[in-house]
Amino acid sequence: GMETLPPSFLNTLLMNPSHTTAEASPCLAPEPQWEEIAELAASPPNSFVSGEEESHRLRVRYYRRSSDGALVGKAWFGPGSLGPPGHAHGGSMAAVLDETMGLAAWLAGHRVVAARLEVDFIAMLPLGTVAIMETSLHHVENRKIFLTATLKGPDKTLFARAQGLFIRLSQEKEAHLRDIWEASASRPSSRS
Repeated sequence: GMETLPPSFLNTLLMNPSHTTAEASPCLAPEPQWEEIAELAASPPNSFVSGEEESHRLRVRYYRRSSDGALVGKAWFGPGSLGPPGHAHGGSMAAVLDETMGLAAWLAGHRVVAARLEVDFIAMLPLGTVAIMETSLHHVENRKIFLTATLKGPDKTLFARAQGLFIRLSQEKEAHLRDIWEASASRPSSRS
């Protein structure tokens, strides 16, 4: 059978975030040549990935690079994103790359949802890291939008790279999602 870990090890690993190098208030400030995105300032994403400013899992901020207009950003992987001991869960890395590519498509005027996401995990990402995301929209084929994204450390360590196929929504589906969005925006937040 599977070997069980001593409870003390599990408690240390899962319940006590003090073994991480997570900063109390990670710096998600823009790099030189990164600009705030007006559309996001007016209506910040409120999603599974980037919905909580004070999350102990993920904190994400997006910018536009002035040289080429690419969507870039920073993501802090906190103690709540734990996967292997002391490192971020691959699913948290994939979720950040997914949202980054989807948002890049939306900001380029394509109302899309993910259809396929392929992630290569290159290096383990230590908890407390503020990683840098970069995206590129490669091409558009009818309703198909093809993008790539990377997640790198401040020292340029490549943690993960992704390729995504996103599908442009039909007008009906887009209108349906807009109705849901507007209805939720008019209600007080249920978040605590």
